[in-house]
Amino acid sequence: MNKVEINQGEIKVKFNEPTSGKVSFEELGISSEVAELESGLLRLVFDLEGIGEHDYYQVPTIEVFYEEKMSETHWICEFNGKTILDKLDHHGHSTILLLNRNVLSELEQHHENVLIVHAEFPEAAKLNLKESSVHLFK
Repeated sequence: MNKVEINQGEIKVKFNEPTSGKVSFEELGISSEVAELESGLLRLVFDLEGIGEHDYYQVPTIEVFYEEKMSETHWICEFNGKTILDKLDHHGHSTILLLNRNVLSELEQHHENVLIVHAEFPEAAKLNLKESSVHLFK
């Protein structure tokens, strides 16, 4: 079972084992009380430390759906302290982040593996937890 921690402005999901296939934020255990991003800022932390061998999905994917139509959102993904994705997404109700599994494998460490997603919305946003998902492992 994954463990979810909610800190000020941060949602942290600790994976205890590789979860294969697409898993919704709701299935991960992220509760609706953190779906409201009044500041327009989101920090998602996926802690992959306790899962041993990583067998990444062909294209590790994070999909974030939100209720409002946003003009522009800024997304940054870091893995073990290195920026692996920095993109602006324009106009819509969702953002799909496609990660490079080779980069993840190269940056992987024996003791600590943390994927951090930062999002900056131009206004307050509400996440759709049922539609939002991660697909990291085969």
